[in-house]
Amino acid sequence: MASPLKITLLATCLLLGACRSDPISFHTLTPVQPGGTRAGAEIPIEGITVPPQVDRPQIVIRQGTNGLAILETQWWGASLADELRSALEDQLSNTGGGSKVSVRIDVQRFDSIPGQYGLIDVKWRLRTVGASDATPLTCRSTLQTPSGPSIDELVAAQQNNVKRLAALISQAAGSPRGCPSAS
Repeated sequence: MASPLKITLLATCLLLGACRSDPISFHTLTPVQPGGTRAGAEIPIEGITVPPQVDRPQIVIRQGTNGLAILETQWWGASLADELRSALEDQLSNTGGGSKVSVRIDVQRFDSIPGQYGLIDVKWRLRTVGASDATPLTCRSTLQTPSGPSIDELVAAQQNNVKRLAALISQAAGSPRGCPSAS
């Protein structure tokens, strides 16, 4: 017959084991760019807004047709707005030359669906710095990249969307022809 002390010790170990939580994984929207140097943003970001449902440190994914899930063990390195700002500043600092413009970014949707796609729908406005009489260029871009089932693949899809958005902004800043199309 087992002693009460052994049973208590075993029960305590089992309870403590059941209380263990999964480790938190951190992700970023800034992709690794070997050998790149950051010379400062050539297209400064005036401001950035993100829907409050997704602007949190935890990654938020769509679930079903009308649900959201907050992933408690999958986090951005900062709030989503700060992650987007950092990634776009990094991408826009490598644009080289061009006119002196700034950009304001209003994210309308930031959808992440594992196994399907990452989507970002953004209204953005370019305005000439120091020219109060110039009409700003206002554009809307919807960018979608297929994703595998893992969170890492989903983050890579959103990184690609941010990279494509930065390319569209850079293209519009260098060309007075209007809003570029997202291809």
